[in-house]
Formats: sequence, C-alpha cells, structure tokens
Amino acid sequence: MKKTTPYLWAVALILFLSATDQVHAQMQVPAASPAAHVSQVVGFTKISIDYSSPAVKGRKVFGELEKFGTPWRAGANSPTTIEFSTAVNIQGTDLAPGKYTLFVTPQASGDWTVHLNSKGNAIYAYMTDGKVDAEALAKDDAVTIKVTPEALASTKERLAYSISPENNKVGKVSLAWDKVKLSFLVDTQVDQKIENFKTAF
Repeated sequence: MKKTTPYLWAVALILFLSATDQVHAQMQVPAASPAAHVSQVVGFTKISIDYSSPAVKGRKVFGELEKFGTPWRAGANSPTTIEFSTAVNIQGTDLAPGKYTLFVTPQASGDWTVHLNSKGNAIYAYMTDGKVDAEALAKDDAVTIKVTPEALASTKERLAYSISPENNKVGKVSLAWDKVKLSFLVDTQVDQKIENFKTAF
C-alpha cells in the first residue's frame, strides 16, 4: 500500500479550505425585513400583494418610526405593490387591471389615507430634501382611500398583509402591524363582468 505524500495532503487541505471559503462567501445574512407575497382570487380577479415585512423590535412605530401626516411606503425595502388581474372598483373609483404601488399616510387621530399610485413609483420619487412631497404623490394617485384604523388587542410584531374573499365578489385587503390594522374593500365587479359576457354573445 502506497503512503500519501505530505505534498498531496497539502493540496487536499488547500482545496478543502478554498471550497469552504466559497460556501461562506455565498452565504448571506437573513434580511431584516424579509420579502413576502400574498394573493387571493376573488370572483374572476386575482389580487396579489408583494412587500417586505419589517419588525417592531421594541420601537414605537406610528408617530415616531413612521411619522403622522407623512406618506409611508407601507412596508420596507422595495415598494409595496398591489396587482389586479382584471378591472376593479375601489370606493367608487374604477381601476384598470395592472400593478400599483401602495402608500399609507398615518394620522394621530381620525382616518388614515391609503394611496394606490398609478405610476408604480417608489416613495423616494416624491422626496425633496428628505421630505415627501404629498402634493406630487397625490397627482399620481389612481385612488385615495380614507380608512379608519382598528386597534389590535396585542402587538403584531411583523407587518403582514392579508386578502379575504368575503362573498367572493368583494375582497377585503388588510394590513396589520404593531397595534394597528387597516382594511379596505375591493369590488371585483363580478355581476358586471357576467352581464358583459352575456351581452357579448
């Protein structure tokens, strides 16, 4: 039986250490605000939301981390987007199918504002000297919704969106984080679409 020379042992060790370094180099630290996705079919419409989910981490979120009266990207990292596969109606406003960015303006009291941005812009597109230009943002709103915030009984550590199909004609979109929940309704216009299909034939 041949003995392995010290040279071969050295080469094997170098190759092993090199492979180990490459594995460590490819390993990334988990994101502080991980990417998340939720989707639900309501009637004939698929509603999808893509967002990043920040944590409370002992902070006071609304009023401090997210200032009252200042539009917020309703998530972290990349823009939060909501997409409708067909035309929908939100509080009397018809929306074409497509993807919209979602912003929220929290308030110290009264209703909060949910903005669906028609241009798909990030919140940074509306910043000047570190402040959001609310007027410029409003010009690109496809729809602006007034929503009454609900107080949660316990803290929701990570921001999360949910979509409930309700009666399978109207979907409820909800956002929950810290001790606040916001919800708004999306009319997927099932009856109108059925009627349009009938008249087409």
